[in-house]
Amino acid sequence: MTNLAGEDWFRDPALTRVLALLNSDGAAGRVVGGAVRNSLLGIPVSDIDIATTLRPEAVMERATRAGIKVVPTGLSHGTVTLVVDGTPFEVTTLRRDVETDGRHAQVAFSTDWQADAERRDLTMNALYVDANGDVVDLVGGLADIESRTVRFIGDASMRIAEDYLRILRFFRFFAHYGSGRPDAAGLKASAAARAKLKTLSAERVWSELKKLLSAADPGRALLWMRQAGILTEILPESEKWGIDAIPALVGTERALCWPADARLRLAAIVPPDAERLAAMASRLRLSRDEASYFSAWATSPVVPDDIAGTAFARLLYRHGAEGITVRLKLALVSARARAEGGGAEDMQRAGRLSDLLKQAERWEKPVFPLGGADVLAAGIAAGPKVGETLSILETEWVERNFTTDRATLVARLQEIAGG
Repeated sequence: MTNLAGEDWFRDPALTRVLALLNSDGAAGRVVGGAVRNSLLGIPVSDIDIATTLRPEAVMERATRAGIKVVPTGLSHGTVTLVVDGTPFEVTTLRRDVETDGRHAQVAFSTDWQADAERRDLTMNALYVDANGDVVDLVGGLADIESRTVRFIGDASMRIAEDYLRILRFFRFFAHYGSGRPDAAGLKASAAARAKLKTLSAERVWSELKKLLSAADPGRALLWMRQAGILTEILPESEKWGIDAIPALVGTERALCWPADARLRLAAIVPPDAERLAAMASRLRLSRDEASYFSAWATSPVVPDDIAGTAFARLLYRHGAEGITVRLKLALVSARARAEGGGAEDMQRAGRLSDLLKQAERWEKPVFPLGGADVLAAGIAAGPKVGETLSILETEWVERNFTTDRATLVARLQEIAGG
């Protein structure tokens, strides 16, 4: 019997208190899902979810009597959150599916652990740990953890038909935890149902894609998604652009200690076309900041690697650092990949791009010393002429590399006003 009682997360007094609460008077509660999976894989455990034979009302009653804070986060789904010493634990009543439509499921509460396990998606996500720390495996998840096989529980087509988002979850978990080739049955069923992804909300699709792109190395998962026609289904912008840049990007991230960035990885597999990226942002319901990131990248200029420092500073001022930084990172990835072939010129280019990137990352936009009030004070009447005058002065200030002081600019303003 596999036992996790010695794990630090399991010995947390807050968890011990919750499990004691749920495992009394004939009831039972077990840790389930990600905490068990991660612990078995040697990955840090963060959130801890618990399954119980108690109905949510009974969980709330017991917790209230014990002085534990209760948050009714999802009563219709049987979920309440218990907060002990600031640590939240989601506690969900065992369930069985009554009806599913590929997006939502109607569930009935249950006391059947086997039924609860079999309604879950993947074997490695359906492992339980009881109050003694023993791992309870009802669907063959331990063997799949051992071989790092991401496998649907039971019939893959049936699991997918219950919730089509499971197609993306299959590849997301393969990206994070899988080894070798994806499970053949899961791959075949996912490819067959790929058109159903259109029935899902954009928010759910983008959330899964973002999590997949955040894996240590999403390259293999993206390759299999491409071959199964799934990547084109959810990200048509990538169809003719390719995913070849991902291995080089991951290699550069590791070599230069860049954090895994889902946005940069997405930029690596879609074209820098402002119109298409705006359509992508709208379709996937990207946040305002995410949409701005891709817009800044698509509209920023290509930066010559031999650009002078002063000219580069002017470029950053006019276009902003965000989009230029993305361009430089992707150009650096490409140059490093070519330099691995032994090309001295590419190695030198990579060095220059690296220097420019550091400059862009340190960039702080200079503040233009004049404003509209200065123009009005100089005697120029309110109206379009104010903006035109400021634009002239700012352009001259930028061309002089931001060195012109306020007094000189005021004198120049007086000259323009007098003219």
